[in-house]
Amino acid sequence: QVACRAAPPLTSVATPFAFGQQATDTALDVILLVVLLIHMVSLGCTMEIAKITTHLRRPKGVARAVMAQYSIMPLTAFILGKLFQLGTSESLAILVCGCCPGGNLSNIFSLAWRGDMNLSVAMTACSVVLAIGLTPLLLYLYSGGVHEGDLEGEVPYKGVITSLVLMLIPCAIGIILNEKKPQCTGFITKAGMVMLLLSSAAIIVLSVANMGSFIMVVFSPSFLGSSALMPLTGFLLGYAVSAAFKLNGRCRQTVCIQTGCQNVQLCSALLKVTFAPEIIGPLYFFPLLYMLFQLGEGFLLILVFRIHDRIKQANGK
Repeated sequence: QVACRAAPPLTSVATPFAFGQQATDTALDVILLVVLLIHMVSLGCTMEIAKITTHLRRPKGVARAVMAQYSIMPLTAFILGKLFQLGTSESLAILVCGCCPGGNLSNIFSLAWRGDMNLSVAMTACSVVLAIGLTPLLLYLYSGGVHEGDLEGEVPYKGVITSLVLMLIPCAIGIILNEKKPQCTGFITKAGMVMLLLSSAAIIVLSVANMGSFIMVVFSPSFLGSSALMPLTGFLLGYAVSAAFKLNGRCRQTVCIQTGCQNVQLCSALLKVTFAPEIIGPLYFFPLLYMLFQLGEGFLLILVFRIHDRIKQANGK
Protein backbone atom coordinates (compact mmCIF):
# COMPACT_ATOMS: atom_id res chain seq x y z
CA GLN A 1 0.00 0.00 0.00
CA VAL A 2 2.84 2.39 0.76
CA ALA A 3 4.41 1.61 -2.63
CA CYS A 4 1.14 2.29 -4.39
CA ARG A 5 0.74 5.68 -2.71
CA ALA A 6 4.32 6.63 -3.57
CA ALA A 7 3.74 6.16 -7.30
CA PRO A 8 0.58 7.97 -8.48
CA PRO A 9 -1.36 6.57 -11.44
CA LEU A 10 0.41 7.37 -14.65
CA THR A 11 -2.65 8.83 -16.31
CA SER A 12 -2.54 11.67 -13.79
CA VAL A 13 1.12 12.30 -14.60
CA ALA A 14 1.15 12.15 -18.38
CA THR A 15 -1.81 14.39 -19.14
CA PRO A 16 -0.65 17.73 -17.64
CA PHE A 17 2.67 17.55 -19.45
CA ALA A 18 1.23 16.59 -22.84
CA PHE A 19 4.12 14.26 -23.63
CA GLY A 20 4.95 14.17 -27.31
CA GLN A 21 3.89 17.79 -27.90
CA GLN A 22 6.92 19.67 -26.55
CA ALA A 23 10.17 20.52 -28.30
CA THR A 24 12.14 18.84 -25.51
CA ASP A 25 10.11 15.69 -26.01
CA THR A 26 10.96 15.61 -29.72
CA ALA A 27 14.61 16.18 -28.87
CA LEU A 28 14.47 13.23 -26.46
CA ASP A 29 13.08 10.98 -29.19
CA VAL A 30 15.90 11.97 -31.55
CA ILE A 31 18.64 11.57 -28.93
CA LEU A 32 17.34 8.16 -27.82
CA LEU A 33 17.34 6.92 -31.41
CA VAL A 34 20.87 8.26 -31.99
CA VAL A 35 22.03 6.64 -28.74
CA LEU A 36 20.51 3.32 -29.80
CA LEU A 37 22.16 3.59 -33.24
CA ILE A 38 25.59 4.26 -31.70
CA HIS A 39 25.10 1.51 -29.13
CA MET A 40 24.16 -1.12 -31.70
CA VAL A 41 27.09 -0.22 -34.00
CA SER A 42 29.45 -0.45 -31.01
CA LEU A 43 27.84 -3.73 -29.99
CA GLY A 44 28.37 -5.12 -33.49
CA CYS A 45 32.03 -4.07 -33.36
CA THR A 46 32.57 -6.38 -30.37
CA MET A 47 31.25 -9.41 -32.26
CA GLU A 48 33.46 -11.70 -34.30
CA ILE A 49 31.82 -14.14 -36.68
CA ALA A 50 34.47 -16.79 -35.99
CA LYS A 51 33.77 -16.70 -32.22
CA ILE A 52 30.03 -16.87 -32.77
CA THR A 53 30.20 -19.79 -35.21
CA THR A 54 32.54 -21.69 -32.86
CA HIS A 55 29.86 -21.77 -30.19
CA LEU A 56 27.04 -22.33 -32.67
CA ARG A 57 28.71 -25.56 -33.77
CA ARG A 58 28.16 -26.71 -30.18
CA PRO A 59 24.95 -24.87 -29.43
CA LYS A 60 24.10 -26.47 -26.08
CA GLY A 61 25.99 -23.90 -24.03
CA VAL A 62 24.58 -20.89 -25.90
CA ALA A 63 21.07 -22.36 -25.91
CA ARG A 64 21.11 -22.91 -22.15
CA ALA A 65 22.53 -19.43 -21.53
CA VAL A 66 19.98 -17.67 -23.74
CA MET A 67 17.17 -19.74 -22.23
CA ALA A 68 18.30 -18.61 -18.77
CA GLN A 69 18.24 -14.96 -19.81
CA TYR A 70 14.84 -15.02 -21.51
CA SER A 71 13.22 -17.07 -18.75
CA ILE A 72 14.67 -15.47 -15.61
CA MET A 73 14.46 -11.75 -16.43
CA PRO A 74 10.86 -11.54 -17.77
CA LEU A 75 9.60 -13.69 -14.88
CA THR A 76 11.54 -11.56 -12.39
CA ALA A 77 10.09 -8.35 -13.85
CA PHE A 78 6.55 -9.78 -13.69
CA ILE A 79 6.93 -10.95 -10.08
CA LEU A 80 8.42 -7.62 -8.96
CA GLY A 81 5.48 -5.78 -10.51
CA LYS A 82 3.13 -7.92 -8.45
CA LEU A 83 5.29 -7.76 -5.32
CA PHE A 84 5.37 -3.95 -5.28
CA GLN A 85 1.73 -3.71 -6.44
CA LEU A 86 2.63 -1.54 -9.43
CA GLY A 87 0.03 -0.11 -11.79
CA THR A 88 -0.41 -1.23 -15.38
CA SER A 89 1.96 1.30 -16.97
CA GLU A 90 4.62 0.85 -14.30
CA SER A 91 4.46 -2.94 -14.66
CA LEU A 92 4.74 -2.63 -18.44
CA ALA A 93 7.86 -0.45 -18.16
CA ILE A 94 9.58 -3.03 -15.96
CA LEU A 95 8.34 -5.90 -18.13
CA VAL A 96 9.76 -4.35 -21.32
CA CYS A 97 13.12 -3.99 -19.59
CA GLY A 98 13.00 -7.64 -18.50
CA CYS A 99 12.19 -8.84 -22.02
CA CYS A 100 15.03 -6.94 -23.73
CA PRO A 101 18.23 -8.72 -24.85
CA GLY A 102 21.66 -8.18 -23.33
CA GLY A 103 23.99 -5.35 -24.37
CA ASN A 104 27.71 -4.71 -24.63
CA LEU A 105 27.97 -3.91 -20.91
CA SER A 106 27.65 -7.64 -20.27
CA ASN A 107 30.68 -8.26 -22.51
CA ILE A 108 32.71 -5.68 -20.57
CA PHE A 109 31.72 -7.24 -17.25
CA SER A 110 32.53 -10.73 -18.56
CA LEU A 111 35.99 -9.53 -19.57
CA ALA A 112 36.54 -7.94 -16.14
CA TRP A 113 35.43 -11.16 -14.44
CA ARG A 114 37.64 -13.32 -16.69
CA GLY A 115 34.62 -15.14 -18.07
CA ASP A 116 34.32 -17.02 -21.35
CA MET A 117 34.42 -14.15 -23.87
CA ASN A 118 33.53 -16.39 -26.82
CA LEU A 119 30.38 -17.49 -25.01
CA SER A 120 29.65 -13.89 -23.99
CA VAL A 121 29.85 -12.60 -27.56
CA ALA A 122 27.86 -15.54 -28.95
CA MET A 123 25.19 -15.16 -26.26
CA THR A 124 24.86 -11.42 -26.92
CA ALA A 125 24.56 -11.98 -30.67
CA CYS A 126 21.96 -14.74 -30.30
CA SER A 127 19.89 -12.83 -27.74
CA VAL A 128 19.80 -9.76 -30.02
CA VAL A 129 18.59 -11.79 -33.01
CA LEU A 130 16.12 -13.86 -30.96
CA ALA A 131 14.71 -10.65 -29.44
CA ILE A 132 12.77 -10.05 -32.68
CA GLY A 133 10.52 -12.97 -31.84
CA LEU A 134 10.95 -13.54 -28.11
CA THR A 135 10.54 -9.96 -26.85
CA PRO A 136 7.05 -9.40 -28.35
CA LEU A 137 6.05 -12.99 -27.53
CA LEU A 138 7.06 -12.65 -23.88
CA LEU A 139 5.37 -9.24 -23.66
CA TYR A 140 2.20 -10.83 -25.00
CA LEU A 141 2.36 -13.75 -22.56
CA TYR A 142 3.16 -11.75 -19.43
CA SER A 143 1.18 -8.58 -20.14
CA GLY A 144 -2.04 -10.59 -19.85
CA GLY A 145 -1.30 -10.95 -16.14
CA VAL A 146 -0.50 -7.28 -15.55
CA HIS A 147 -4.16 -6.45 -15.01
CA GLU A 148 -7.56 -7.88 -15.90
CA GLY A 149 -8.27 -5.53 -18.79
CA ASP A 150 -7.40 -5.84 -22.47
CA LEU A 151 -3.86 -4.66 -23.24
CA GLU A 152 -4.16 -4.97 -27.00
CA GLY A 153 -4.27 -1.21 -27.47
CA GLU A 154 -1.55 -0.50 -24.92
CA VAL A 155 1.29 -2.76 -26.11
CA PRO A 156 2.29 -1.79 -29.69
CA TYR A 157 3.51 -5.21 -30.79
CA LYS A 158 4.00 -4.18 -34.44
CA GLY A 159 6.05 -1.17 -33.38
CA VAL A 160 8.16 -3.29 -31.04
CA ILE A 161 8.86 -5.87 -33.76
CA THR A 162 9.69 -3.16 -36.32
CA SER A 163 12.09 -1.46 -33.90
CA LEU A 164 13.81 -4.74 -33.08
CA VAL A 165 14.25 -5.59 -36.77
CA LEU A 166 15.63 -2.14 -37.55
CA MET A 167 18.14 -2.34 -34.69
CA LEU A 168 19.84 -5.27 -36.46
CA ILE A 169 20.97 -2.95 -39.28
CA PRO A 170 23.47 -0.87 -37.24
CA CYS A 171 24.52 -4.05 -35.41
CA ALA A 172 25.26 -5.70 -38.78
CA ILE A 173 27.22 -2.60 -39.82
CA GLY A 174 29.36 -2.97 -36.70
CA ILE A 175 29.99 -6.66 -37.43
CA ILE A 176 31.01 -5.86 -41.02
CA LEU A 177 33.35 -3.10 -39.82
CA ASN A 178 34.91 -5.54 -37.35
CA GLU A 179 35.52 -8.04 -40.15
CA LYS A 180 36.71 -5.60 -42.83
CA LYS A 181 38.36 -2.86 -40.75
CA PRO A 182 39.34 -4.44 -37.41
CA GLN A 183 41.92 -1.72 -36.81
CA CYS A 184 39.11 0.86 -36.60
CA THR A 185 36.71 -0.98 -34.32
CA GLY A 186 38.65 -0.21 -31.13
CA PHE A 187 38.34 3.52 -31.78
CA ILE A 188 34.67 3.17 -32.74
CA THR A 189 33.87 1.27 -29.55
CA LYS A 190 35.68 3.77 -27.32
CA ALA A 191 34.16 6.77 -29.11
CA GLY A 192 30.76 5.11 -28.84
CA MET A 193 31.13 4.70 -25.07
CA VAL A 194 32.09 8.37 -24.67
CA MET A 195 29.15 9.49 -26.80
CA LEU A 196 26.81 7.25 -24.82
CA LEU A 197 27.93 8.85 -21.56
CA LEU A 198 27.45 12.35 -22.96
CA SER A 199 24.10 11.39 -24.45
CA SER A 200 22.96 9.92 -21.14
CA ALA A 201 23.70 13.26 -19.47
CA ALA A 202 21.70 15.05 -22.19
CA ILE A 203 18.79 12.63 -21.70
CA ILE A 204 18.74 13.31 -17.97
CA VAL A 205 18.80 17.10 -18.48
CA LEU A 206 16.05 17.02 -21.12
CA SER A 207 13.95 14.64 -19.03
CA VAL A 208 14.13 16.92 -16.02
CA ALA A 209 13.27 19.93 -18.20
CA ASN A 210 10.38 18.03 -19.78
CA MET A 211 8.89 16.51 -16.63
CA GLY A 212 10.01 18.79 -13.81
CA SER A 213 9.06 17.44 -10.40
CA PHE A 214 7.04 14.62 -11.98
CA ILE A 215 10.30 12.81 -12.68
CA MET A 216 10.19 11.80 -9.00
CA VAL A 217 7.52 9.26 -10.01
CA VAL A 218 10.38 7.14 -11.35
CA PHE A 219 12.26 7.50 -8.05
CA SER A 220 9.38 6.20 -5.96
CA PRO A 221 10.20 3.48 -3.38
CA SER A 222 8.49 0.84 -5.53
CA PHE A 223 10.57 1.66 -8.61
CA LEU A 224 13.78 1.97 -6.60
CA GLY A 225 13.11 -1.44 -5.05
CA SER A 226 12.30 -3.01 -8.42
CA SER A 227 15.37 -1.59 -10.16
CA ALA A 228 17.61 -2.71 -7.29
CA LEU A 229 16.26 -6.27 -7.02
CA MET A 230 15.89 -7.00 -10.73
CA PRO A 231 19.57 -7.11 -11.82
CA LEU A 232 20.64 -8.73 -8.54
CA THR A 233 18.07 -11.50 -9.03
CA GLY A 234 19.24 -11.97 -12.60
CA PHE A 235 22.88 -12.29 -11.55
CA LEU A 236 22.18 -14.78 -8.78
CA LEU A 237 19.67 -16.95 -10.66
CA GLY A 238 21.82 -16.86 -13.81
CA TYR A 239 24.70 -18.34 -11.85
CA ALA A 240 22.43 -20.88 -10.15
CA VAL A 241 20.89 -22.07 -13.43
CA SER A 242 24.29 -22.40 -15.15
CA ALA A 243 25.53 -24.39 -12.15
CA ALA A 244 22.48 -26.65 -12.44
CA PHE A 245 23.39 -27.22 -16.10
CA LYS A 246 26.91 -28.14 -14.87
CA LEU A 247 28.69 -25.49 -16.93
CA ASN A 248 32.32 -24.82 -16.01
CA GLY A 249 33.37 -21.91 -13.80
CA ARG A 250 34.11 -19.40 -16.58
CA CYS A 251 30.83 -20.17 -18.33
CA ARG A 252 28.91 -19.79 -15.07
CA GLN A 253 30.41 -16.35 -14.57
CA THR A 254 29.51 -15.37 -18.13
CA VAL A 255 25.91 -16.58 -17.89
CA CYS A 256 25.58 -14.85 -14.53
CA ILE A 257 26.62 -11.48 -15.99
CA GLN A 258 24.71 -11.92 -19.26
CA THR A 259 21.48 -12.75 -17.47
CA GLY A 260 21.43 -9.72 -15.18
CA CYS A 261 22.64 -7.15 -17.75
CA GLN A 262 19.90 -5.76 -20.00
CA ASN A 263 20.16 -3.51 -23.06
CA VAL A 264 18.89 -0.36 -21.36
CA GLN A 265 19.45 1.81 -24.45
CA LEU A 266 17.12 -0.40 -26.47
CA CYS A 267 14.61 -0.50 -23.61
CA SER A 268 14.51 3.30 -23.28
CA ALA A 269 14.04 3.73 -27.02
CA LEU A 270 11.23 1.15 -27.12
CA LEU A 271 9.41 2.76 -24.21
CA LYS A 272 9.80 6.35 -25.39
CA VAL A 273 9.40 6.04 -29.15
CA THR A 274 7.20 2.95 -29.59
CA PHE A 275 4.65 3.30 -26.77
CA ALA A 276 2.00 6.02 -26.78
CA PRO A 277 2.95 8.99 -24.52
CA GLU A 278 -0.30 8.80 -22.56
CA ILE A 279 0.48 5.17 -21.68
CA ILE A 280 4.16 5.23 -20.77
CA GLY A 281 4.64 8.93 -19.88
CA PRO A 282 7.86 9.52 -17.88
CA LEU A 283 8.46 5.82 -17.24
CA TYR A 284 10.86 5.55 -20.18
CA PHE A 285 13.36 6.90 -17.63
CA PHE A 286 13.19 3.62 -15.65
CA PRO A 287 15.92 1.82 -17.71
CA LEU A 288 18.44 4.54 -16.77
CA LEU A 289 17.64 3.94 -13.11
CA TYR A 290 18.01 0.20 -13.74
CA MET A 291 21.40 0.86 -15.36
CA LEU A 292 22.73 2.55 -12.21
CA PHE A 293 21.90 -0.49 -10.06
CA GLN A 294 23.10 -2.81 -12.81
CA LEU A 295 26.49 -1.07 -12.85
CA GLY A 296 26.84 -0.92 -9.08
CA GLU A 297 25.79 -4.50 -8.41
CA GLY A 298 27.85 -5.82 -11.33
CA PHE A 299 31.03 -4.13 -10.09
CA LEU A 300 30.33 -5.34 -6.54
CA LEU A 301 29.83 -8.90 -7.77
CA ILE A 302 33.08 -8.84 -9.73
CA LEU A 303 34.92 -7.42 -6.70
CA VAL A 304 33.57 -10.12 -4.38
CA PHE A 305 34.55 -12.97 -6.71
CA ARG A 306 37.99 -11.52 -7.41
CA ILE A 307 38.65 -11.33 -3.67
CA HIS A 308 37.36 -14.91 -3.38
CA ASP A 309 39.73 -16.05 -6.15
CA ARG A 310 42.70 -14.39 -4.45
CA ILE A 311 41.87 -16.08 -1.15
CA LYS A 312 41.67 -19.45 -2.92
CA GLN A 313 45.01 -18.87 -4.65
CA ALA A 314 46.62 -17.84 -1.37
CA ASN A 315 45.34 -21.00 0.35
CA GLY A 316 46.52 -23.10 -2.58
CA LYS A 317 50.03 -21.68 -2.30
